[in-house]
Amino acid sequence: MSDDLWSRPTLSDLRAVLESIGKSDSEHGREAERLELSVPAELTTSRGNTISAMTREISRHGIGLFHRGSVSPGEVTVRMASETRKFSYRVLIEWCHPCDNGMFISGGRFVTQSDEGT
Repeated sequence: MSDDLWSRPTLSDLRAVLESIGKSDSEHGREAERLELSVPAELTTSRGNTISAMTREISRHGIGLFHRGSVSPGEVTVRMASETRKFSYRVLIEWCHPCDNGMFISGGRFVTQSDEGT
């Protein structure tokens, strides 16, 4: 683990936490299939703070994230990049829970145009 409290978690950090949590056998009532996705990401909060993260999973409706430090529920911008493209999504973080070694997992749903009026 890095000495910098706000550095991006590594893939091995993510694996260690996911192994300690284990897979849930219960049904979560999710509407969309979730796909495991472990890529570097950045969250930018409404206050302009940028937090380095790794994605955990993604679906049509939302995204799971892994990062150091707590993130308050609310809207953030999540940026990811591949070798050829950059992606930016508005996400409403709905929950954030601590796990081992000062790490946190969080999840949120993508904000769409129809969500803006609510």
